[in-house]
Amino acid sequence: MLLAEVQNAISEKKICVLIPTYNNEKTLKRVIDGVLDYTESIIVVDDGSTDSTPQILAQYPQITIISLPENKGKGNGLKTGFRAAKKSGYDYAITIDSDGQHYPDDIPVFVEALLQEKEEVLLIGNRNMSQDGIPKKSSFGNRFSNFWFWFETGIKLEDTQSGYRLYPLHKIPKKYFTPKFEFEIEIIVRTAWRHVPIKNVPIKVLYDPAERVSHFRPFKDFTRISILNTILVTITLLYIIPRNFVNNFKKKSFKRFIQEDVLESDGSNRTKAFSIALGVFIGLSPFWGFQTLLVISLSVLFKLNKVLAFVASNVSLPPFIPFIIAASLFLGAPFVSGNSDILSQDLNFELIKNNLLQYVIGSFILSTTLSAIAGITSFLFLNKVSPENN
Repeated sequence: MLLAEVQNAISEKKICVLIPTYNNEKTLKRVIDGVLDYTESIIVVDDGSTDSTPQILAQYPQITIISLPENKGKGNGLKTGFRAAKKSGYDYAITIDSDGQHYPDDIPVFVEALLQEKEEVLLIGNRNMSQDGIPKKSSFGNRFSNFWFWFETGIKLEDTQSGYRLYPLHKIPKKYFTPKFEFEIEIIVRTAWRHVPIKNVPIKVLYDPAERVSHFRPFKDFTRISILNTILVTITLLYIIPRNFVNNFKKKSFKRFIQEDVLESDGSNRTKAFSIALGVFIGLSPFWGFQTLLVISLSVLFKLNKVLAFVASNVSLPPFIPFIIAASLFLGAPFVSGNSDILSQDLNFELIKNNLLQYVIGSFILSTTLSAIAGITSFLFLNKVSPENN
């Protein structure tokens, strides 16, 4: 795109550039000057800098400057900037780090990508993490983040850690729970949960150890990120996946749901049959309280159909529990010494507690047998109603 076209698009789409900064006196001026080539719609959030940042910012009366009295973290700076941007009437914000690693001349990449979209989208700059000069710890951290983002949202990206992004201000969540570097993970995961597309766009990156000042604290911040991912994964397994499943079911007729979300879902008939078998196995196994977590985790690990596995795991719904207990105790009786008249007693969890080994052995026999039957039956049924071309 020509410079004039980029400038016009920034104005028409109501885009601002948000620059959070903290003690980046070596690179801040260069970043601001580069952005000014494209727009004066700039918001700089000075997150309590103690170097010459205030003096540098004083040279730019044409841009919006928000000075925070003390440093509270990048996430807090971004949240402050987002609020200011929306209040000023902007619809989008391009965030660019002030440490010099991002090139302002990549702004047209975001603008052009936005113009090509037919719906609201969140764009993340995709750095080439395999190029020379990229620290190995940064490359590893990015792969780690990519995996968990995919697990939590089902979206595969090549770069989820880049701070060079375009945010649709009216589609991102209004409230957040993290104040520091982990904020940039929280916001993209929770935005994806709102069914907003998240996509990568190619950008350049510069790692100059002589200029770049990183405020990332490896142990503390990695711990915070790990805790956040643990919470997000838990929410994904216990709420997001079941919510999406129910919503898809509500939007469609039963016949259409089966046809589109089950029969025509990703994976071969064999994969679908294995998914059902896994669900039945976990549902009947003695993993009470952890069945949903296990079935989704194993489905992801073995690349199975998560929806089918989750549905099949509900074979252990409350009405069926007495029958599962009875069958497990009956099948486990021959393998342990104990009361042979156990099934004449009340079927409850106290009975399981007093005959735990018998129940565990029997439940694994039951789950293995019925999962095999379910898998074979499902495979034959799927091949009949939806045959695959060999």
